[in-house]
Amino acid sequence: MVFSSIMFLFRYLPVVLLLYFIAPKKLRNTILFIASLIFYAWGEPVYVVIMLFSTLVDFTHGLAVYKFKQKGEMGKAKLMVVSSMITNLALLGFFKYADFIIGNLNLIPGVEIPLLNLALPIGISFYTFQTMSYTVDIYRGDALPQKNIISFGAYVALFPQLIAGPIVQYNTVAEQLEGRKETLDDFATGVMRFMTGLGKKVLLANNIGLLWDMISARGIGEVPVLMAWLGITAYAFQIYFDFSGYSDMAIGLGRMMGFHFLENFDYPYISRSITEFWRRWHMSLGSWFRSYVYIPLGGNRKGFKMQIRNIAIVWLLTGIWHGASWNFLLWGAYFGIFLILEKLLWLDFLKKHRIFSHVYTLFLVWIGWAIFAFDDMGRVVQYLKAMFGLSGAGFVNGETLYLLLSYAVMLIVLILAATPYPGQWVRKLFNRMENNSLGRTGSTVLQLAFVAVVFIISTAYLVDATYNPFLYFRF
Repeated sequence: MVFSSIMFLFRYLPVVLLLYFIAPKKLRNTILFIASLIFYAWGEPVYVVIMLFSTLVDFTHGLAVYKFKQKGEMGKAKLMVVSSMITNLALLGFFKYADFIIGNLNLIPGVEIPLLNLALPIGISFYTFQTMSYTVDIYRGDALPQKNIISFGAYVALFPQLIAGPIVQYNTVAEQLEGRKETLDDFATGVMRFMTGLGKKVLLANNIGLLWDMISARGIGEVPVLMAWLGITAYAFQIYFDFSGYSDMAIGLGRMMGFHFLENFDYPYISRSITEFWRRWHMSLGSWFRSYVYIPLGGNRKGFKMQIRNIAIVWLLTGIWHGASWNFLLWGAYFGIFLILEKLLWLDFLKKHRIFSHVYTLFLVWIGWAIFAFDDMGRVVQYLKAMFGLSGAGFVNGETLYLLLSYAVMLIVLILAATPYPGQWVRKLFNRMENNSLGRTGSTVLQLAFVAVVFIISTAYLVDATYNPFLYFRF
C-alpha cells in the first residue's frame, strides 16, 4: 500500500506541480487537498474516509472552541478541546491498539476474544497528532481558527509529509496556508532537498537494510558477537537514513510549494548524551510531546520530583505512540530511565568528556535499536544475548569478516553521511566556485548534475528492486 502511494507520487508529481502553479493562488489549496486525498487513497482507498472524518471533527471543534472563547465561556471551550482529543485518540486507539489489547486479554484463562485484524491506516499517528494540535492551539490563543474547510483539509492531508512526518503543528503553518509565497529560489532549494532525501532513502537506507535483514533473520546460535553488533549498526543506519530521507523529501516538496516545515533531524549520531540525542532525533515528535504533554503537566516548573514524573509519562507515551507491542513500551521506558539518570547524576560529567560521552551515547542508542527492531520480545532477548556473547556463537567467524569487508565502503559512506561534514564541504565548494571564474553557472551545473544522477539511479532502484521498505510508515 505504501509503495503504491510512493510510486504514484513519482509518476504524477510533475502533473500535480504543473496544475498547482498554473492555478490561481486562491485555488492552490484546493488542488493540494485533492492531490493529497488521491495520493492517500491510492494506497488505502477505504481509510481516506477516516481522514476526512478526522478533518471534519477538528475543523468544527476548532470553530466551536474559538466561538466559546469569544463569549468568555471557557468551560465549554475546554469541553470542545477534550471532545476533539477523545475522538482523535479513540480512532487512533481502535485501529492501532485494539488487537494488542485483545491479545493481552486473551492471555487470561477463559478469555477468547476474536482479533479484529484491522489494517493500520498509514500515517494515522502523524495526522492524528496534527489535528489534535489544532484545537489546542486555538484554545491557547496560539492560532486563529481556519474558516475554510478546504484549507484546513489541505493542512491535515498535506501529501508531502502525510504518511511519515515531520509532524506539523498547526501554529507553525497557519499563516502559510493562506499567505505563502512560491519563489524560484524556494523551488530550486526544495528540489535539491527532495533529491537529497531520495538518495538517502533509496541508495543508502535500502542498501544497508539488506545487511540487517540478512543478519536478523538468522537463528540465535548462528550470530557471533561481532556480527550482532554489525547487524544492529546496519539497522541504526537504515532507520536513520530511511526516516530522515523521507523527512528531507517531505520538507523539499513542501518548500517547492511555498511551505517552510520545521526540521526533523539534526545529525543525531554525533550526540554526546541521550538527552542530546533526543533533541536531534525526530524533533517534530519531541516538540509535540513537549508542547502538548510535558509543559501542560508542569514541565520542570513544579519541582524536581514532578519533572521526573513528567519525563516518565512522556517517554511511556512515546513508546506507546510508536507501536502496539511490548517492545515499544520497553523501548520508551529504557530511554526515559536514561534521560532521568542523566539529569540526576552524570549529564555534567558527559559534557566534560567528549570521546567517552560519544561512545556511551552510541552504545546505549544501539541497544535501544535492538529493543525497537523486534515486535517479538523473545527475539529482543535473543538478539541482546548475541550482542553480549551469550548466544554460544563465539565472538567472530569467517562470514562476519566477509560481511565486514563487503560492506566496508558502504559503512564508511554511511558514517560520513551521518555527520554534518559532507554538507559543509559541499557548501564550501559552491562558495569557492561562486567567487572565481566559474561563477554561479558552474555551481548551478553541478547542482543540476547531482539532481539528475540521484533521480536516475534512485528511479532505477525503485523500478527494479523488490526490497524497498519504509520503516516508519507502520507508525
